[in-house]
Amino acid sequence: MLFKKLLVFALVVVFVFAMGACSKKDAEVVTDPEPVEEAPPPPPPPVEVVEEEPVEEVPVVKMPVLNDVFFDYDKATLSDESKRILADNATQMKEATEVTITIEGHCDERGTVAYNLALGERRANSAKDYLVSLGVNASQVKTISYGKERPFDAGHTEAAWAKNRRAHFIIDQQ
Repeated sequence: MLFKKLLVFALVVVFVFAMGACSKKDAEVVTDPEPVEEAPPPPPPPVEVVEEEPVEEVPVVKMPVLNDVFFDYDKATLSDESKRILADNATQMKEATEVTITIEGHCDERGTVAYNLALGERRANSAKDYLVSLGVNASQVKTISYGKERPFDAGHTEAAWAKNRRAHFIIDQQ
């Protein structure tokens, strides 16, 4: 009985495939339909011209690159090298009149806190006074002393101390 059912099923499957093959042959015999003319694409929409308002140009501020100056032990007088550096700083400051700076006076670790604060102030003011003498507007320059509280080099050698005896330039945020 099972054999008969399988035989019938196999005959039905063969018949279905045979019919499918016949229909494909008939489909191949069909002639090509008449070509259909395609309509041209619609023209693009017109471009609307919008006049832009002129953009106000913001002047570019060239930020100066200011170099520190260094001092001898227990001194606030400017060396020839310090004067050369300050002259370059002054040239840049005169070109960037909208820039303000703070000159920080620093000292090495030797001496008392009070003594080094006073010495740092003299160093910062010495650098400011020289810049002003070269034509920098005094209102562009502020000073502050940190004495020995903010060393650049935390070492305890003459080389480290020499790096800490300085007037350091900070460009203030606008």
